[in-house]
Amino acid sequence: MCIQYIRMEKIKIGISSCLLGEEVRYDGGHQHDRYVTDTLGTYFDWISVCPEVEYGLPVPREAMRLVGDPSAPRLLTIRTGVDHTDGMLIWAEKKMKQLEKYNLCGFIFKSRSPSSAIGGVKIYTESGISSNKGKGIFGNAFMKRFPLLPVIDDGRLHDPQLRENFIESVFVYKRWQEFLNKKGAARDLINFHTRHKLLILAHSQKHFRELGRMVARITEQEAEAFRVQYIALLMEGLHLFATPKKNTNVLLHIAGYFKKYLSPEEKSELLAVIGNYQKGFVPLIAPIILINHYVRKFDEPYLKTQYYLNPHPLELMLRNHV
Repeated sequence: MCIQYIRMEKIKIGISSCLLGEEVRYDGGHQHDRYVTDTLGTYFDWISVCPEVEYGLPVPREAMRLVGDPSAPRLLTIRTGVDHTDGMLIWAEKKMKQLEKYNLCGFIFKSRSPSSAIGGVKIYTESGISSNKGKGIFGNAFMKRFPLLPVIDDGRLHDPQLRENFIESVFVYKRWQEFLNKKGAARDLINFHTRHKLLILAHSQKHFRELGRMVARITEQEAEAFRVQYIALLMEGLHLFATPKKNTNVLLHIAGYFKKYLSPEEKSELLAVIGNYQKGFVPLIAPIILINHYVRKFDEPYLKTQYYLNPHPLELMLRNHV
């Protein structure tokens, strides 16, 4: 059967509370993101987190900023200079222990927040000069605690390539969690890897080769240690972008599966669509739709199992823009 996403269990994703419309910001407002709630909310179950309020600060409250050494900045209120760094770090440690229970598959942070952001936060010197080099106190601690989880902020979420990469990684990580929950044997991990082969190839030939070599030696290592190494390398590879050049390589590879079935006219059409994608004339969804048509028409068994052709629900329309 071809991959489908029908009545699937919602994926648990952490998120900054203000993006859900909760009035928790320092000024009493919110940053409701309709794409998050109305589109992604169909597939994601939100675990809401507001570091500043949960830490104990009121709404509204004095605004804060990062000050000092970019490698270890302090979180200070702007007007009165109260230092909340240590208290925030203690709270963050307790919060992350709670979040472990949810088996999150990703997190969407509020951009530019001195408590939540994962990058690009202004860090000020004592003289008031700023640089965009910082991470929020909680955002930074979260990434250190959960280094494999896909993360993004609301600003990057609206970049088509970054959004597609993030959501694709979320679905991969969800499938990995399902594999772990089943406590599968080596053959189940081999099946997991096989179904993700072309997806991995689209991100990194290097990781495709290294993961392939790992799986070929799966029986030579203790199962738990192998799984830890495998998922770390997989998520590292998926962090690299699937560029048009990489995708074109995969699409041409896929086209080779149909060389015995397609007429000269059909081959020409498929190569033309792939070429138009490579040149930027059409989005990735164009060759994917045509390829999926041929997968169904010729009942191609290997391609029917490949998540590359259906990495996430079609309704999200992520490949309409990349």
